Amino acid sequence: MFPIRDHNPSRRPALVTYVLIALNIAVFMAMLPSYGDDRALLQIYSDYALLPARISYGEGYYTFFTSMFMHGGLLHIAGNMLFLWIFGDNLEDEMGHLRYLGFYLFCGLAAGFAQYIAAPFSQIPMVGASGAIAGVMGGYLLLFPKARVDVLFIFIIFFKVFPMPAWIMLGVWFGLQLFAEMGSTADAGGVAHLAHIGGFVAGVIAAYPVWKKLGGTAYWARTHGHPTHAQAQYRFARSSVPVVRRRRR
Repeated sequence: MFPIRDHNPSRRPALVTYVLIALNIAVFMAMLPSYGDDRALLQIYSDYALLPARISYGEGYYTFFTSMFMHGGLLHIAGNMLFLWIFGDNLEDEMGHLRYLGFYLFCGLAAGFAQYIAAPFSQIPMVGASGAIAGVMGGYLLLFPKARVDVLFIFIIFFKVFPMPAWIMLGVWFGLQLFAEMGSTADAGGVAHLAHIGGFVAGVIAAYPVWKKLGGTAYWARTHGHPTHAQAQYRFARSSVPVVRRRRR
């Protein structure tokens, strides 16, 4: 189940979101030559990935920050940047550029800390922007719970796009993280589910003052749970070229 877009483009250019996406891509491209060299990749991870055991020995505190801009592969960064592209612009629109940047970094640090607390002597490196982006999703859920999101649902060979309220899509996503963390699949695929949970919760908490300032439940009543500007209407444009039918001979 993948979100592909929401129906609420931001009113102003989401400059910070664009810069964050560009920075993540730039770091990925800089790391790209090392993906075919295990020794070089291990050295990069040792220096810049979040390694809980290293933190516990009093070293590498800066990796809480640097690990947020590293990714383990093309699908990893593509999925993260898609989520950031969809949910980041409206949040930045409502918070303002600098506050949104602080919010993003706070959520990323909180996500890394949550993963560290769970296993402080783990020697498995953690990389990725997904903890920070989970925070963006948590803030989006609080401010715009009924915003429409188009979700691509894939089941074996069946696939279809469903528009649904953000609270359903994001609620299901968060529930899957909880289930994966508590269940037997907690470490499947090397996914740091606890970092996702920690980032998401941090996002809700950090967005709460903004939501209260906007009016809390009165803000929801005023906006009906949507961003304050008009929704986009996605339709296939009709062609102005006339249809010419074949004549029977």
